[in-house]
Amino acid sequence: MSHLDQPAPGRGPTEPAIETPPPHPGGGGHDAPPPVTPTRRRPFLSPLNQRRWRNFRRNRRAFWSLIIFGVLFGLTLFAEFLANDKPILVGYNGEIYAPIMRFYSETEFGGDFRTEAVYSDIEVQCLIRSGGLEDCFDDPEAIIEAGTVAEGAQAGWLLWPPIPYSFDTINDIQGAAPSAPNSDHWLGTDDTARDVLARVIYGFRLSILFTIVVTILTSVIGIIAGAVQGFFGGWTDLIFQRVIEIWTSTPSLYVIIILFAILGRSFWLLVFVTVLFGWPALVGIVRAEFLRARNFEYVRAARALGVSNWTIMFRHMLPNAMVATVTMLPFIITGTISTLASLDFLGFGLPSSAPSLGELTLQAKQNLQAPWLGFTAFFTFAIMLSLLVFIFEGIRDAFDPRKTFQ
Repeated sequence: MSHLDQPAPGRGPTEPAIETPPPHPGGGGHDAPPPVTPTRRRPFLSPLNQRRWRNFRRNRRAFWSLIIFGVLFGLTLFAEFLANDKPILVGYNGEIYAPIMRFYSETEFGGDFRTEAVYSDIEVQCLIRSGGLEDCFDDPEAIIEAGTVAEGAQAGWLLWPPIPYSFDTINDIQGAAPSAPNSDHWLGTDDTARDVLARVIYGFRLSILFTIVVTILTSVIGIIAGAVQGFFGGWTDLIFQRVIEIWTSTPSLYVIIILFAILGRSFWLLVFVTVLFGWPALVGIVRAEFLRARNFEYVRAARALGVSNWTIMFRHMLPNAMVATVTMLPFIITGTISTLASLDFLGFGLPSSAPSLGELTLQAKQNLQAPWLGFTAFFTFAIMLSLLVFIFEGIRDAFDPRKTFQ
């Protein structure tokens, strides 16, 4: 008998060499499939970013500032539904109209003009409520009070926003402008009888959107320029530095005045000019971080492995430079808001009809007898800038390695 036929040690001569596995607890025997292990979904944030988020939440001032700012900015994104001289919805003869979304002429409500219906006029409101009754042009108030409806028509209705005025609505205030706050205008009116609260809502949204666009563009350009300078060094760094010195010495205000005189004032032209002169703000910080990190061992190891320069710069080196970069963001954001307000205050910013907070500040200066204008502008800027500074202060601490890995 060969050694292959001999029984294994510890077993009897009739004992099988291989034991049969027990059946699956589910009762399927040998044919039952193995149990399926549920796959764990990858978290939305990496472990490092989760730790940073926890550190940010521990900063109560920054966390609550983010919540308050998010609520305020979220509300202003729907400013047309909060402050508008057009109703949100109109019910006319059983049909629903959305004047905020679409153009409706007065003829669609039984009027005579093909121009857009002026919903604040008492005659138009009477036509809607009465189903197009022609007597609305004679005595609309009496018809509305009596609730008279045209024969064969249905009574209409209007759903107005909480503030029935837009930022450019010229109101009949029955007196001199600017007028003091009252039940109709909670923050009063400016020197052209426009509602101040409506202009603050639209102006807050405009300032934040302008700041977000400018900050993103200037940060991207500045980070790329600083990374190229710091990583390559040598003649690249030298030439870039001389170009930046010449460019930053250019009087930007004169360029803005000349461009606006030729092309006219507009939002996107102001964004372009601000980015044109604002991108060097982050170059020095990013350049210094890349100059310091380009001789680190992990950078030398990546180069030795044949990793491309752009991958080394923006995947390995840039995350280590984020703390210094994020530290500068509050100054860039507050500076952008101040730049927009200053240009509007001087008359070289957005068009005069735009809901600008800087233009409101100019009106406060020109109308010292109306202190509500100055107080409104001051508290709006103070609240906006304080919340942004607190938020980015918490972001800076969350990205700080000394606090992230403690």
